[in-house]
Amino acid sequence: MNKTKVLILDKERIHRKLQRMAYEIWEENSNEHEITLIGIDGTGAVLARNLSKLLQDISPLKVELLTFKINKRNPAETSINLEQDVKGKTLILVDDVANSGKTLLYALKPLLSIDLKKVMIAVLVERKHKAFPVSPDIVGHSVATTLQERIEVETDQDEIVAAYLQ
Repeated sequence: MNKTKVLILDKERIHRKLQRMAYEIWEENSNEHEITLIGIDGTGAVLARNLSKLLQDISPLKVELLTFKINKRNPAETSINLEQDVKGKTLILVDDVANSGKTLLYALKPLLSIDLKKVMIAVLVERKHKAFPVSPDIVGHSVATTLQERIEVETDQDEIVAAYLQ
């Protein structure tokens, strides 16, 4: 059986979604001086870098960028280490897609042992049928899918160019 890819977000719509997400992050954290964006390695990190640039354009927030390297196929086997101390800070965990919710849940796990001020989750695309109880706080686009369908976000270096349903 041949799986077809259906374009759900093009480059222009993605840019508008990212701008709106940046404004939501700023609105939710307008009382902060600094926030830390933690991008899930790969497309999540690209998304975090894009959001960081947009936030610096629209707000006085100091934005720190970190990356989580996590095995998305088997996140339970991944050991996550933060390069910097984030104790007492406001963190926003960023990924491209909330497919099953498993990656986000395992990425949150090590953060629970740190005394943080606040934790939020931001994703470009949220899939409505998740297997794990994770609800992103900032969502660019929500899609109702079947359990067999997947969402794929395509990048070109530091630019997010498309999102597909397959």
